Amino acid sequence: MYTAHSLSNDTKQQNCQQPLILAVEDNDDNLLLISYALESLGCRFICQTDSKSTVVVAKEYQPDLIMLDILLPTFNGIDVVRHLKREPLTHHIPVLAVTALATREDRQQILTAGFNDYISKPFLLEDLEAVVRRLLCGKLEPYSSYGLCQD
Repeated sequence: MYTAHSLSNDTKQQNCQQPLILAVEDNDDNLLLISYALESLGCRFICQTDSKSTVVVAKEYQPDLIMLDILLPTFNGIDVVRHLKREPLTHHIPVLAVTALATREDRQQILTAGFNDYISKPFLLEDLEAVVRRLLCGKLEPYSSYGLCQD
């Protein structure tokens, strides 16, 4: 099951320029936190709680970034990223591991499997923003939404 989200109708014209992110996370609280962070960055996003259809959704929507938990029901994140990297329509999409697995060995296994980067839970919002900005390669506005909230 997945849900597509976008920004308000006032920014409909800008939506085609805003990056689309596919977030796959089985914990509802974590998914809610990720969705708030992505919304504050000005991203459009699709949220999934199950990894069964991740490859199909990625092929159909061609997101600019995929955020993928590792410990998922049905197919774990490492299996999913391997499928994504073998598919001609999705192999170019950067994939960020968002996981509680935090040892050096876990990180190495995750990056070797094909993930472009890694962030461990719990994470700070500014750290998430930094890695998302890096993986989106300039597709986001240059200001920090998190920083604006701090003023």
